Amino acid sequence: MTAAQTFRVAEVDTTSMNGVDEPPQAAVPAWDDDYLQRVGDRLVHAYDVERDRAVRGERFDLYGRLTVEGQKQFLHQSLNWANYERAEHLFARRAGGVSRADLDALVELGHGLADEWIDADEKHRGTEFTFCLVVPSIPDSVREHVTGFRDRTLLKFGYYGDYEINLVVVAPEREQVVGSREADTAAAFDFWEAYDPGRAGVIERIRGLLE
Repeated sequence: MTAAQTFRVAEVDTTSMNGVDEPPQAAVPAWDDDYLQRVGDRLVHAYDVERDRAVRGERFDLYGRLTVEGQKQFLHQSLNWANYERAEHLFARRAGGVSRADLDALVELGHGLADEWIDADEKHRGTEFTFCLVVPSIPDSVREHVTGFRDRTLLKFGYYGDYEINLVVVAPEREQVVGSREADTAAAFDFWEAYDPGRAGVIERIRGLLE
């Protein structure tokens, strides 16, 4: 007899992916920024979304958290094993411009948050910290850096999972967006199909986290 696998995903019941009634949707915060409002409206279907979040002295206009918990069970929920957790923390804010130094500072912030927020144990499979800057334009040097960027850290040689830092830069007025190599969430900021259409959407991203 084979084992069944069940999942709990933030505020999205897995039954909603199979055409069953969806759970009530969380309230969407209100932003004065029309673009960030559209992003928040898109993310709230899978993420817990907040506005005006401050961490380690840095303020962000939008914060989103996606959590995935999984377990394998046999016959009954009480007979389970291989429990694990995955999470993503998404931070976005408006900025007057962007430089390599700005991005480096966000990467350092991500490492600091990883030290504070991750409970490194056998249940932890992975955590992502995604930072998005909304700017008037994207310099070529920034685009090149972000496109090739990846920062993944193994915890206890991978026994306690890993964490990844992702970067996204978007210029809504120019209909441009660029994301680092593992920044699938960049698609949530793209309303013009400027981003690679092969990248996962929100639901596809959740399914990917479950694998």
